[in-house]
Amino acid sequence: MSWDPYAALGVPKSSSAEDIRKAYRRLAKELHPDVRPNDKAGAERFKRVTAAFNLLTDEPLRGRFDRGEIDADGNERPQFQPGAGFGGFAGAKQKTGRSDAFEDLFDGLFSRGGGSRGFGQQRGEDVRYRMEVDFLDAVNGGRRRVTMSDGRSLDLAIPAGLNSGQTLRLKGQGLPGTGNGPAGDALVEITVASHPTFRREGDDIRMDLRISLAEAVEGGKVPVVTPSGPVTLSVPPGSNSGDLLKLRSKGVQTRPTPGDLLVRLLIVLPRKDDPELREFVRTWPGRKADVSR
Repeated sequence: MSWDPYAALGVPKSSSAEDIRKAYRRLAKELHPDVRPNDKAGAERFKRVTAAFNLLTDEPLRGRFDRGEIDADGNERPQFQPGAGFGGFAGAKQKTGRSDAFEDLFDGLFSRGGGSRGFGQQRGEDVRYRMEVDFLDAVNGGRRRVTMSDGRSLDLAIPAGLNSGQTLRLKGQGLPGTGNGPAGDALVEITVASHPTFRREGDDIRMDLRISLAEAVEGGKVPVVTPSGPVTLSVPPGSNSGDLLKLRSKGVQTRPTPGDLLVRLLIVLPRKDDPELREFVRTWPGRKADVSR
């Protein structure tokens, strides 16, 4: 028995594409297996809602469904010519000297040897997902377990250098085909989350590093947490706020050449008032020296 994709999403047939997307987002948040684990009924409804969304957001398929050419599962509906009876089946051949209308009707569905020729074989529909990826996973690469619309869990490989807006394709992980047809694909649209410390510029990454006045004046070794782990950074003597230091190959781990990590120095004075420091600056001969800006 066929089902109604509009009813599955709870929207009228006159709904716009945006109305359909809003309805799907609302239901997906409510029914996703990650939100409702071990809920078989919810998982089945999530699968049906996703199938309805895929059908109704594909304009050509939606048009064919609305005209009655396909059912909600994308299967072709039999097309008869009005008033023509069995002999008038669309595509049926009229052969001279043959009076068996049923033989004409089904001619071509089976081979002469009786084997099936794949009538009704169709590739399954693609299924679209949206997924947020952690900033560091997009920089370094990694794996993420995802739950498909039918409740299956897959380990998704995240390549280093992934950007927001890119789509990962999982072959054969979409809706099943009909008549032994191949399954469709799962298309995962990526959004990369922001990071409180790092900012990406192409394959390079920028960050700010706070150093003390003593470290700026005298130089020294300063620990830095990079996207790929902690390292020690050499700060040259006489460094200023705004100076950029480069850590090669500590940026986005693209192959064969990773990006760099660009570290901007920020000199931070003690929060607590230091009379000795004030006195030093007051009597420092270089306090009135010209400063290039």
